[in-house]
Amino acid sequence: MSCRLLLVCLCALVAVAFAGEADVLDLTDSDFSTRVAETETTLVMFYAPWCGHCKKLKPEYAKAAELLRGEDPPIALAKVDCTEGGKDTCNKFSVSGYPTLKVFKNGEVSQEYNGPREATGIAKYMKSIVGPASKDLLTVEAFEAFLKVQETSVVGFFQKESELKGVFLKYADSQRERLRFGHSSAPAVLEKQGETDAVFLFRARQLANKFEPDFVKFEGTTKQELADFVKANFHGLAGVRSRDTTSDFKNPLVVVYYAVDYVKNPKGTNYWRNRVLKVAKEFVGRVNFAVSAKDDFQHELNEYGYDYTGDKPLVLARDAKNQKFIMKDEFSVENLQAFATELEEGSLEPYVKSEPVPESNDGPVKVAVAKNFDEVVVNNGVDTLVEFYAPWCGHCKKLTPTLEELGTKLKDEAVSIVKMDATANDVPPQFEVRGFPTLYWLPKDAKSSPARYEGGREVDDFVKYIAKHATSELKGFDRAGGAKKTEL
Repeated sequence: MSCRLLLVCLCALVAVAFAGEADVLDLTDSDFSTRVAETETTLVMFYAPWCGHCKKLKPEYAKAAELLRGEDPPIALAKVDCTEGGKDTCNKFSVSGYPTLKVFKNGEVSQEYNGPREATGIAKYMKSIVGPASKDLLTVEAFEAFLKVQETSVVGFFQKESELKGVFLKYADSQRERLRFGHSSAPAVLEKQGETDAVFLFRARQLANKFEPDFVKFEGTTKQELADFVKANFHGLAGVRSRDTTSDFKNPLVVVYYAVDYVKNPKGTNYWRNRVLKVAKEFVGRVNFAVSAKDDFQHELNEYGYDYTGDKPLVLARDAKNQKFIMKDEFSVENLQAFATELEEGSLEPYVKSEPVPESNDGPVKVAVAKNFDEVVVNNGVDTLVEFYAPWCGHCKKLTPTLEELGTKLKDEAVSIVKMDATANDVPPQFEVRGFPTLYWLPKDAKSSPARYEGGREVDDFVKYIAKHATSELKGFDRAGGAKKTEL
């Protein structure tokens, strides 16, 4: 009996693990053209089995296919292994990196896919490019079914042609890939809503709460006013912030991280969100609020020094200056209220991710950390070349002995060579670091305007650059970087 139970459990686990996989077409060179032409709209992922990004995308892709099952008109999701049976197909469509996603219409490439990379975002994007931008809701039943989907929707009600209807349809067409639109001129629908020429934003049903209305009415007349209205109301008092919507939430922002999951645990998700909403209502227009799934934002938690979080929500924030703050008290309505108040007042102490300040810093290349950056780089009284690096970066490792030699060569000059691990320390906002190594030059009297170093990576390249740009001419080198002769 125990063996049978174990077998049932294992089967259940396998079924969960491969949920949606059966909905993804696995195509090869032999059947690609035929199968892609069978469905009017098909999204194809060209991948390599060893690709890390592909492995990360695959479960989201499969889940998206499951979400799109039964769509009318149908939408297919397919994949092609470019290392095995799909080599010729990948070459035909000029696939040079993995994963590459392309949208096919009636068997022909329609567009590159540059949309979201998580399941709900993929499904939403694909539904947006099929059919009209706004769905015509012909009956009350269709209208009610339209609002049952777990997505916020913009719906227009029009008895006849009007300027507002034209504005609505133009806006819907411009935002079809991001938002969900419906409209109706059916008398029964207009009677139910009590409107004959109006636009409403209906919040997703799972987000319903007692602190804000389930829908809001647009009171403007222009396309820009409609865009502003949707932007201001889409997420409500405390929106569910996903990886694809982070740019929608502006500072000052308080984010509450916990197990946000409206599919598996909507009741538990709303239990905490309702407490956030209660506080958010008191700060409308002054401080923004959001909730986020902690598992989706581990990278953000790491930026605040958290590798693990418990069952209770974790509260993190940024102010208008993008400074970081942590609510250290246990989550409660009262503590969140106090934290948001202190954030607004500017009385909180910012959190700075930093390595310990080095006990000794006498080497040819000085070590900067977040806690001593001003002292070592900004207020050191000399011209400075600073490298932002990552410990795992091969190019950084190769550059290390070069900078050591450069620092030794310039040890008697009014120039400082500095390095900082940008993965273990907060980088000041005036420095844009998107790859490693990144180097900046800071003249001693213009530290507020650092210049990105784009020159060569050999010692002589650095010497020539520094000699040319140094505030005062170097003692050992002329402005061209040539060594000065020493008189006997």
